[in-house]
Amino acid sequence: MAEIINMPKLGFDMAEGTLVRWVKQVGEPIHKGDVLAEIETDKATVEVESPASGVVLQHIVEQGTVVPVNAPIAVVGAQGEVVSDQLSVSSDQSSVSGKKPATDDRPQPAAALQTPPTPAPAPQAVSSPEPSSVVKASPLAKKIAREKNLDLSRIQGTGPGGRIVRRDIEAVISHQPSVSSVPAAAPVTSYPLPTSTEDKTISTTKLRQAIGRRLVESKQSIPHFYVTHEYKMDALMDIRKQANAFLPDNEKLSVNDFIVKAVALALRQFPNLNATLKGSEIIQFGHVNVGVAVTVPGGLMTVVVKDADAKPLRQISAEIKAMAARAREGKVKPEDVEGSTFSTSNLGMYDVEEFIAIINPPEAAILAIGSAREVPVVEGGEIKIGWRMKATISVDHRVSDGAEAAQFMQKLAEFLENPVRMLV
Repeated sequence: MAEIINMPKLGFDMAEGTLVRWVKQVGEPIHKGDVLAEIETDKATVEVESPASGVVLQHIVEQGTVVPVNAPIAVVGAQGEVVSDQLSVSSDQSSVSGKKPATDDRPQPAAALQTPPTPAPAPQAVSSPEPSSVVKASPLAKKIAREKNLDLSRIQGTGPGGRIVRRDIEAVISHQPSVSSVPAAAPVTSYPLPTSTEDKTISTTKLRQAIGRRLVESKQSIPHFYVTHEYKMDALMDIRKQANAFLPDNEKLSVNDFIVKAVALALRQFPNLNATLKGSEIIQFGHVNVGVAVTVPGGLMTVVVKDADAKPLRQISAEIKAMAARAREGKVKPEDVEGSTFSTSNLGMYDVEEFIAIINPPEAAILAIGSAREVPVVEGGEIKIGWRMKATISVDHRVSDGAEAAQFMQKLAEFLENPVRMLV
């Protein structure tokens, strides 16, 4: 029986996505788990996997269309199956109106707005464009181009209608690693110091706007309180060193891997912090899915280790590495970013002693982690050198209180300071 494939919801605040490219065409066979299409959100370009096997019977929307979350995008069924009227959703319905993403901040020429879409000819090499020409590029392509100082007018697009997409930018970067307006022969030391005192206006990215909306909502609507604890990290640093001596370079364990595992085990004993507030009810989650904040171009994204309390350290480490890599490449999968029940944010790699984090709604708490560092400590009346790390939990005061948060931080110490408990 034919099955409708819908636009997935990737994250708490996602409302729509742009269908950038169909990977599977109408009439092609597809298996469950195969990539059907690529969509672009405020955060990244994501590969949409098919939840069903069969043949692609219909593309409900065109490439380049902005589609609301949960709206139908395709139909998959058996070879030769006829798509019924109920199953086939017209692409000109209001739910999927054929709305195209803005390709440039400047107004589109009237002729371009009035001309119906037609298949784009093979893209030609682009030289210096006329002043009135409009460079069509996806938001993600524009963002990468800004970061790499690339001139979009000199890049040929391979997307719908000649639109420049991520793969076009990556192709240019791979062939031209150094793109600069200064001649290549000019030495770095010849660059003049900036002398301009004029203000510079920079447009915020969609990702930065999405982060801003969520965090403003969080700080305005959630009563935060904070508890900081200092942890003895000597045993953890020692056991990590021993474990990594037997692991290849690409599988070595980080301090953060141990922290994620310890947080998950501690949350099992404090379900009130692995929860969300819904109206007058607190929903304690049955699974412990720990979100890990990852820095990506233009902001950050939270990838999710599902059932972290039940997974061994090596699996947790491998999953975080793989998801973080996909996030930075703009190729996250829906399951990478969905379903977190508690979040962590680690700035230890930047030599940060301590900080506080803003709760990631609709969760009830987040843990901010500082650096593990060697410092003078007093033990048994003597001053010696020891490894110490500070962490601060931010908690929704509507869900929990200071005493419970402090007890959670103490329980976390039992795992971090006796890391062998995470290995058995």
